[in-house]
Amino acid sequence: MPVELILPDWPAPSGVHAAFTLRTGGISAPPFDALNVASHVGDDIDAVAENRSRLRERLQLPSEPAWLEQTHGCRVADLDIETDLLPLADAAVTRSAGRVCVVQVADCLPVLLCAADGTAVGAAHAGWRGLAGGVLESTVRALRTPPADVLAWLGPAIGQRRFEVGEDVHAAFTSVDPGAAVAIVQNARGRWQCDLYALARRRLASLGISRIQGGGWCTYSDPARFFSYRRDGRCGRMAALIWMTPRA
Repeated sequence: MPVELILPDWPAPSGVHAAFTLRTGGISAPPFDALNVASHVGDDIDAVAENRSRLRERLQLPSEPAWLEQTHGCRVADLDIETDLLPLADAAVTRSAGRVCVVQVADCLPVLLCAADGTAVGAAHAGWRGLAGGVLESTVRALRTPPADVLAWLGPAIGQRRFEVGEDVHAAFTSVDPGAAVAIVQNARGRWQCDLYALARRRLASLGISRIQGGGWCTYSDPARFFSYRRDGRCGRMAALIWMTPRA
């Protein structure tokens, strides 16, 4: 089966390319079947290497993606400066053609960003901790682009109906933004259903970003296409990638 992708439907300028991987088209065995791109989840390292190779070939990537060591934090790796093989960060930016920003997810929200003039791109790993901590704000700052000139795309994440959280998550958002309560609705058990898409849109809009595309998937509810840590526990990871090529 070929490597299958979601290609963002957004008004990115020429020279900016982006993609999101599905779980099909790789060689990993269950429970990582099949296109697991993560080396930290317990999958066979040779299978991961082959999956990454297939992804590079499918997308004709200009270089090896800058795979991050993600910590659910807010640090942003500037790929034009950092040379670590595995940067400790939850987002990456570049202003150079040929460098590939990537984040890995399996329920957390991937957010891809680009300057409207095609001079900078970035990718952020935005689970609830990252969103509450400011990973999107940090990534937008690192782009060095006026927020009004930034485009955003929200990739597949767990949907609100499947993402039950506790009071700690509710408080993490509403303590600094009472209006965030509209995106975290109490259920019959006295817990909360959290809408990552709505929270991300709210954060981006507060920065002055109005051109926001994507959203609407649920990784938990679609096991044929998506890995989901909340659903399966031990599982693979998908990738959201963005890069630039020289414009003619």
